[in-house]
Amino acid sequence: MDPNLEPQYEYQEVHVQPLQKKKIGFWAKIGGGSLTIAILVHVILLIAGVFIIFKYIQPEEKTVDFMPPGGGGGGGGERGMEYDVKKKKAAQVTPSSNVKRVFAEGATSSFAIPDPGDSFGEMSTLSSITGGGMSGGLGGAGNGSGFGNGSGGGKGNGKGFGFGGGGSGKMFGLIPEGMRKRCSKEDRLQRLKDNGGTPECEEAVAKGLRWLKANQNADGSWGGNKKVAMTGLALLAYFGHCETPVSEEFGDSCTKGIVYLVNVALQNDGRMANNYTEKSWCYEHAIATYALGEAATFCKDLKVDIPSLMDMAQRAGQYIIDNQNSNGGWAYSYDRSEGHVDVSVTGWQVQALKACEHSGLKFNGMKGTIDQALSYINKCQNDNGGYGYTGANPAGEVDYFTLTGVGMLCNQMWGKGSRSEVRKAAKYIVGNSKFNYNSEHADLYGHYYESQAMMQSGGGDWTFYNAMYRDQLLKNQNGDGSWKSPGGGKKIVAVGAAYVGESADAKVYRTSLCSLMLEVYYRFLSTGGGGGLRNRPGI
Repeated sequence: MDPNLEPQYEYQEVHVQPLQKKKIGFWAKIGGGSLTIAILVHVILLIAGVFIIFKYIQPEEKTVDFMPPGGGGGGGGERGMEYDVKKKKAAQVTPSSNVKRVFAEGATSSFAIPDPGDSFGEMSTLSSITGGGMSGGLGGAGNGSGFGNGSGGGKGNGKGFGFGGGGSGKMFGLIPEGMRKRCSKEDRLQRLKDNGGTPECEEAVAKGLRWLKANQNADGSWGGNKKVAMTGLALLAYFGHCETPVSEEFGDSCTKGIVYLVNVALQNDGRMANNYTEKSWCYEHAIATYALGEAATFCKDLKVDIPSLMDMAQRAGQYIIDNQNSNGGWAYSYDRSEGHVDVSVTGWQVQALKACEHSGLKFNGMKGTIDQALSYINKCQNDNGGYGYTGANPAGEVDYFTLTGVGMLCNQMWGKGSRSEVRKAAKYIVGNSKFNYNSEHADLYGHYYESQAMMQSGGGDWTFYNAMYRDQLLKNQNGDGSWKSPGGGKKIVAVGAAYVGESADAKVYRTSLCSLMLEVYYRFLSTGGGGGLRNRPGI
């Protein structure tokens, strides 16, 4: 090999430093790496556990004492603002071993009502509430009286009703404020005091509601010949004190009444009455619709599921809208072109539609219907401010415009409390209205309207009226909670005084009316239309 081709190497001296021993910390000595991983795993598991608890495990719901059992006049039975809905629902979903079935013939229904047992009194043989005919209706000025003769009822079949939905949290959160205020004991008693009521008023209402509960029929209805109307009135008295299907003392009774009306509506495609051959059945339908409207409002907010309630409330209300008379009022038999039209029957339709509106259900043509109705009603006002029965003058032998309260209230309910017609009507009542329970001036029907209307008017109008009627009602309640027959044996200045007498219908009728009259202190917020107590756009 050519020595010139050999690689040339350069050698360097390398000094190697001795390796130093690495120091190991305490954390490493005890296995810190593994321990860190274990801690992280436990933290993750802890976070996951907390998530599962809050996501899927709900705390026990708070409770509100809704009318707890209590003896005597009105000491027991008040409510707070929270209630153990879950417990109440569970108790009502589970049927008792002894149940009565209520169902609608020719319709699908699924209701089971607990047997009332010994807590409900026997109902005697019942006679007709009135002589009927084409005038008078439930009340007001006319040549006749009442709903007319007849009876009816429904049969049923089903598997039982249930309560759906989860816990409700705060109660009554979504219903209109004017209705919600009656559901708080604190608000109710404060309004009672502010508006001129007394503790005796609240005691009287409680006694009246207990009488209604004790005299409910086994099928959930009240009364005899006019069970649909009487059931509607009794339920309105319950709702006026915020007694609902979840109320401790009145819940079962309230539910049974609602179920009865729903079944009647189911078997008649949304119509409700005991005898459809009577021309005055439109009274019964309107009163029952009013009750179902309020029932729908409460049950929707409370997440109480009574099958077909919403559907029947909607059908019943729409039926009223679709069968308005061409003159803007409503006629007997719901005649749309001719027939007997009056302010009395129209007033119930207007009230019913307001309750339906509160429910949040959908109705076609509501606004136009109400506009026409108020136009018709106001055409029936006399120059002196009073509202006549079928026109600007009272009919029959009545010398007082007994339907003045109807005209006032219908306007106020729909936000028209500041109208001149309402002010004129209030002035007429102050100058002419009389109320003496044991004399001829004891028209409970007329005063049912006047008490509400004058409360809405407020101010001096209400001060006058409250002083006139409050103590008269309190002094004439029976010991059992019902009210005695008014008039003191004299003919009452009213045609259609179906609340007079000792029939089952008459007792339920007047007890419901009197209870409602004593609930005006808190039942609705005042519209303040007459310079009144609170300035609200409507009730």
